[in-house]
Amino acid sequence: MKIAIADDDPDILEQVTMALEGSGHDFDTFRNGTDLTIALKRNTYDVVLADWNMPGETGIGVLSWVRESLDHPPAFILLTSRTEKSDIVRGLEMGATDYIVKPESSEVILARIEAAARRGKRDTKERFEEFGDYKIDRLKQSIEFKAEQIKLTSKEFSVALLFFENVNRPLSRSYIFGQVWGGSLDIETRTLDMHISRVRSKLSLRPQNGYVIQTVFGFGYRMDRYQGGEEDE
Repeated sequence: MKIAIADDDPDILEQVTMALEGSGHDFDTFRNGTDLTIALKRNTYDVVLADWNMPGETGIGVLSWVRESLDHPPAFILLTSRTEKSDIVRGLEMGATDYIVKPESSEVILARIEAAARRGKRDTKERFEEFGDYKIDRLKQSIEFKAEQIKLTSKEFSVALLFFENVNRPLSRSYIFGQVWGGSLDIETRTLDMHISRVRSKLSLRPQNGYVIQTVFGFGYRMDRYQGGEEDE
């Protein structure tokens, strides 16, 4: 899971990062809302934890931008010292997934982050799932296309599954690295490109077969769904 944390209070940033360092999650930190917004344009996050009042752009302002601008907005938690019920209602009505009043323990913050991430996904996933003519077996890590078994390596399966689970959602290179290779930043770009090329070829991903992995210039990749030769909106 990849998390964005934004707060102009260095003590809060240190508290949250220390809680996340032992959790196995990948995260980026920001000191203001402007830098957070720039990052959200370039990267893919599962959860955003943002202070309500920040220089450059407030957390509530970033939340508003996220809901209006991103097709697949991440779970969004507002972190603030505001305690008025009207403020809580306002944040939730604007689309916040959760609301944490400072100060809070590291254990509770981590639990709320992980709970917010689960709300954005199905808590449990079926072993088998079908996407048009593609049938995925999560237990065996295998994919069939028109009832024919496709031979994939473990990493190729992970790449393919990630795209099928995020159809029509742009995925940044760093997000794909984090989900498939565990956030190994030393993995070369051509490794990712090679795996995606192989997945495209082995699964025959093209419009007539319903799914295509497109390159998103300067960002990463996106799997688009097609129906009857046309992109499925």
